[in-house]
Amino acid sequence: MSRFDKLIALIEPLKTDSFGEVIIDKEHKGTMDDPIQFPFPVYTDTVNELIHAIYDIEENYPEYELTKYGEILKAHDIEWGQRSMEEADVSTMDIQGILALLMGMVRGERFCDGTILSMLKSGTVLKWLERLKEIVDS
Repeated sequence: MSRFDKLIALIEPLKTDSFGEVIIDKEHKGTMDDPIQFPFPVYTDTVNELIHAIYDIEENYPEYELTKYGEILKAHDIEWGQRSMEEADVSTMDIQGILALLMGMVRGERFCDGTILSMLKSGTVLKWLERLKEIVDS
């Protein structure tokens, strides 16, 4: 059993998953007494499993140094930003680089709601997971 089995097992479910939805507050008026809540994403169970699997690797395999995902991305000439990460050529990237992209995405969600949803919808996350599987299988 590989330490990446949880991530790799999500490839097929993510191919058909809806990923979640953005909740928009239509019940409140937007006044001081009745403020509108900012829109926020609600993710599917599959996406929540992905997030937990990424954090599990960070916690259980410190040798990948995922707390330094920004530095790892920089070493791969990738800026920590959605566009740069989505456009990254991962065809020859190593495991640490792929994991840094995944961690960067999850951490990006803390600063910009919907980052994960957007990267899933673009197909970027599947590309990363398929590269991870390719490395593990070789």
